[in-house]
Amino acid sequence: MGKARTNLNIRNPRTLNNDAAGANKPQRNGGVASPSGQPGSQGSGRANPGDDIDIQILQQKKQQAEIKRTQQESDLRENHPLFDTPLFVVGRESHFREVCKSIVNAKYIGTFVDSTTGQESKTKYKKLAKFLSIVPWLDWFMIFMTLLSCIFMMLEQPDKRITNPSNKDLRAIEYLFIVCMSIEMALKIFANGLLFTPNAVIRDVGGAMDMFIYLTSLLFVAVMLIANPEREGVQLAIPYTGGGHALLILRCMRPLRIFILVPHIRKVVYELVRGFKEILLVFLLLFVLVFVFASYGVQRYGGLLYRCNDPSKNTSGTCRGVFLQEVKVTDMKLPDGEEKVAFLVPRVWSNPHNFNFDNIISAMLALFEVLSLEGWLEIRDTLIDRVGPFETFFVHVFVFIGVLIGLTLFVGVVISNYSQNKGTALLTVDQRRWLDLKGRVNLTPPLHVPPRPDHNRLRAFVFDVTQNKWFKRGIAIIVALNALLLVVPWHSNKNEVKPSSNEQDNYQLTAYALQYAAIGFVCIFVVEVIMKLVALSPKGYWYSRRNRMDLVITSLGVLWAILHFTLRREDDELDLDLQRKLHFNREVVDTFGYIVIILRFCTITGKHATLKMLMLTVVESMWKSFFLIIGMFLLMLFYAYAGVLLFGTVRYGENLNRHANFRTAPKAIALLFRIVTGEDWNKIMHDCMISIPNCYPGKNYWDGDCGHSFLSFLYFGSFYIIITYIMLNLLVAIIMENFSLFYSNEEDALLSYSDIRMYQNTWNNVDIARKGSIPNSKVPELLSQLTGRLKMDVRSVPTKMLFKYLCYEIEYLHGGKTGETTFHDVLLMLSYRSVDIRKSLQLEEFLVREELELTIAEDVAKQMISDWLTRCVLRMRTREQHRIANTSVQEPFYVVTQPEEASPIQEEAAGVDVGGLVSGLGKSRVTRNVSEPAGLQIPKKVVSTLSDPQVKERLERNSLSSRTALSTGMSESMADEKSGNVESWWNEHFSS
Repeated sequence: MGKARTNLNIRNPRTLNNDAAGANKPQRNGGVASPSGQPGSQGSGRANPGDDIDIQILQQKKQQAEIKRTQQESDLRENHPLFDTPLFVVGRESHFREVCKSIVNAKYIGTFVDSTTGQESKTKYKKLAKFLSIVPWLDWFMIFMTLLSCIFMMLEQPDKRITNPSNKDLRAIEYLFIVCMSIEMALKIFANGLLFTPNAVIRDVGGAMDMFIYLTSLLFVAVMLIANPEREGVQLAIPYTGGGHALLILRCMRPLRIFILVPHIRKVVYELVRGFKEILLVFLLLFVLVFVFASYGVQRYGGLLYRCNDPSKNTSGTCRGVFLQEVKVTDMKLPDGEEKVAFLVPRVWSNPHNFNFDNIISAMLALFEVLSLEGWLEIRDTLIDRVGPFETFFVHVFVFIGVLIGLTLFVGVVISNYSQNKGTALLTVDQRRWLDLKGRVNLTPPLHVPPRPDHNRLRAFVFDVTQNKWFKRGIAIIVALNALLLVVPWHSNKNEVKPSSNEQDNYQLTAYALQYAAIGFVCIFVVEVIMKLVALSPKGYWYSRRNRMDLVITSLGVLWAILHFTLRREDDELDLDLQRKLHFNREVVDTFGYIVIILRFCTITGKHATLKMLMLTVVESMWKSFFLIIGMFLLMLFYAYAGVLLFGTVRYGENLNRHANFRTAPKAIALLFRIVTGEDWNKIMHDCMISIPNCYPGKNYWDGDCGHSFLSFLYFGSFYIIITYIMLNLLVAIIMENFSLFYSNEEDALLSYSDIRMYQNTWNNVDIARKGSIPNSKVPELLSQLTGRLKMDVRSVPTKMLFKYLCYEIEYLHGGKTGETTFHDVLLMLSYRSVDIRKSLQLEEFLVREELELTIAEDVAKQMISDWLTRCVLRMRTREQHRIANTSVQEPFYVVTQPEEASPIQEEAAGVDVGGLVSGLGKSRVTRNVSEPAGLQIPKKVVSTLSDPQVKERLERNSLSSRTALSTGMSESMADEKSGNVESWWNEHFSS
């Protein structure tokens, strides 16, 4: 690896294994050097012909598979008239179906084709264009309607439900959603079919789920209208027991439609489902573990945990009647002789209120809670108190085996499945390095630093100061010191206009001192901005986003300083209300001041390259996990709606209170966020299990305040497993993947950060406009100025060829010579050329890249041969003109005229095309030279000699000898190419 890193600036690493043996091998593309830039190599560093992958064979297999599929489809169309006919009614080629298809498939296209040049013109905002092109416009509209419907579903409460006819706004949105989804389904069915068509609506689980959500919503509206057709005075429209209640819960699945409409979220679900087998096996392993310990607990502790709520009674026989239960009113010590508050309570012989080991179900539930590390201390202490101190061994062993081993195995399986489904777990070391390199390329921004102003000594001096590393470190230290001013609050006592004690006076003086120190730091930051404006010029300063951010924050700091001095003065003669208003205004200004300091501290990440890269890694991780986070939120939305229906009327308990409840959907979402962190989720579950006689049942489910044991366990258990054990671990896997890029070893990297930094500096010198893109005509200048491992030695023949390939690739991919290329386009191209694509790229990417390089090699070879032939033709015609001009002075003769245009681009004017290299030479014209060119004195009787037979014979003989000489020269050149002597062929024909 060390040798490859050292020689990267000389040749492509793909050819390092073929330095000696490749020179004598026959080459592809007519003997022209391969895209790797090494003469004699076969384009990919192939040492053994047996290891060769022929791209043409793979492409032929792909084309044959496509042809076979097309043929099968055409046979089905011919032999089965009803094939691909939606609902067996709409014709295949009917105009109505084409209209439906155009509506269903219409989507935003991020690239547009220029009508004049035929090149693709890219939009300015690539990420926005890419985001809009995710789904068709119809799906975007339905995503909006689904979100709108979900927002109005959040407004439903136990006392304000859609089933109440008085809530017309909720019903109107429900009807609107059903109408829009009905139109959407009709268009998709008429365009693609419902079943048994290639693109049927129900062709997979997602389509079946989509249709199920639609039918459920449609059935809900139908039942709601039939049960109560808008009659006033009726509170409930459908029964809430049995099927009616289940229909309402199924309606809560509506947010899951977005899983189906957005392909990226559907991909996340697909990755989870693909690894469900391994996850299920680990879950079964944990189930067996819990079952074993629960069985032991039932046999060991069953019936032993009962106790009387009266501590003075120790047996079930004596635990009868009532007793006085003291109530703790205050933590303060009561005076002697004062009676404590107490009331009569019936004695109850019972287990602990939230766990027991009397049966296998209760024991497994208790141990399942212990797996989440919630409530295990309570179980341990209860066992010590009621059974014995040696019973702690049972709990500790289960925690060690179940949590530290079982759940860790569960996390590892989830992360491993994600890596395998994404393909990263199956990649080789070189492929992982290539992915890391692409990640570094995407995270690397272009520099926006103007060149040093050497023409002005003052500006040059200030430029050197501002670009010095110690100056940057000093500014970073000042920013950190500025943030330390917030260690104590700046405001005084809010209940008093003026301090009333010496302590308050000292506190106020400290606050004023800190504020004045902050103003001093603002002055330093103003000086920094002025120095950078002088060094970089206002235009150069504005190029950098970080400088713009510093300028905005510094301006806000100056504004805060002005407001601080304006509102600082106090006047004792003012009335109390005005003084209070002035005091309030000062508090607002102080709040504005420390917000500015916090914003300033956030810019410290851009002061250091490593911190900046780390911040970009965090942003990239959040972007890659964006759809996963959206999926988690949609799943939480579904559980929140279901929680309002199931537990919205449950009475408050020990942990289910006015802060944590399911009364409304927003409160349910907040409670579920708390459960995601694992905070007392089991206690809330037990509060939702409340039953008779501790609650009032009511006439139906929503009239009473009781819970449901089985539904509570199913609800909280499934949510905790899916969100905490699966989704959060998948999020951890995504973040780990991105941070592995940041913490990767520099020695294992294909391009280190120093190499990329050198490329940034070179780009900064070429990109004068500082807009992140340069014209394609400037790419040769950029490539010639590269330093470090990317440096190109143009004196070497292979490097000359590589240089030509790189320049042509930019023109080929980015709009020709008149187009523009971005910072990342050139860096990615250099990255491709710096690796062995056979080892580093995956198969699909390798096929695309190999085909591109072959195309570039062929086009460059054609251009080179065309240029060479054009020069040969022009040289021969020039010699022929000189010879005829010399002989025409002595004897009347006619001349061979030179073509009007002899540029390499206009090959047809020169009589040369790539398809017929030799035959095109016969297009040279022999004309009468009736006018006398400057410098040539041709006798006028030359016109009469054209009919002389001897002159015609001499013309034909000269033309034949010219063609023979040209053909011989070309054949010798082609022979030189086939012999592998590319360097001599290059020096002979192209050195000039």
